[in-house]
Amino acid sequence: MNHYKTISAFAQAAGNKPPEHPLFSILYGDKNDHWEGHVAFTADFYIIGFKQLQSGSMLYGKTKYDHDLGKMSFIKPRQHVTFKDIRLEEACCLILIHEDYLSGTPLHNDIKKYHYFEYDVNEALHLTPSEEETIWALMRTMDKECRNNTDDYSKDIIISHLDTLLKYAQRFYKRQFINRAEITGAVATKFNNLLVAYFDKQNDKSSGLPTVGSLAQKLNLSPRYLSDLLRQETGKTALELIHLYLISEAKNLLKEGQLNINEISFSLGFENPNYFSRLFKRTVGVSPHVFREQNLN
Repeated sequence: MNHYKTISAFAQAAGNKPPEHPLFSILYGDKNDHWEGHVAFTADFYIIGFKQLQSGSMLYGKTKYDHDLGKMSFIKPRQHVTFKDIRLEEACCLILIHEDYLSGTPLHNDIKKYHYFEYDVNEALHLTPSEEETIWALMRTMDKECRNNTDDYSKDIIISHLDTLLKYAQRFYKRQFINRAEITGAVATKFNNLLVAYFDKQNDKSSGLPTVGSLAQKLNLSPRYLSDLLRQETGKTALELIHLYLISEAKNLLKEGQLNINEISFSLGFENPNYFSRLFKRTVGVSPHVFREQNLN
């Protein structure tokens, strides 16, 4: 697998000229460009792709990235990417941003907050015609600023437009979640069913607590993408929903009165009863002991 430390090396491998700036570049491709065979790589820079595939596939991590009608994809540094027999349906471009280019700017930290860079499973960003024009306009402005009359203001202007592009992508993804609610097939219901099944089959107390990662894997989703979908459907993250389920089960066991607090804690998968008690009090407002007394009297 190739690893590209520099944007220049990546551009050369893609058949492009060396970039104007070593840490920031926008590369363009033509309709029907064809990348034959199996191309796998990692890189020390962010890659934002704006394209639609006519055929072929892209793997982000170990899972196929859904590009059906999708326009944009987002890859963070050092993620495994694989292209298989890519043929473009239309003109495309790649925005390449080295981590060092963001150093000393607010975007160095802010870019890490955008969850769509973490989607090692799931879908590309679909764009409406007006959204597409918004993204193209921002890319053209950044490209022009990068290529012409570079001065002391150029980087600040590029960073500002890049920040705007990322914010628009966040907005468009949120719209996509809403529009595709029926397609997601009630993720919250599937998620809750997995929790029920987990505890129904949990005869071995050493299984521990269910994790967001393990449940996301069963749904063929990445943890962050799962949390985004659940937040859209329920207003709660995956971890918050796990905690709420645990507390609901704990309330039931406390009301039954057959197990003591430590036994309830271990039966739910908590290794530390004190952690269970803190979580219960933070969620319910009273300790398990007080809750039991209130409901047994």
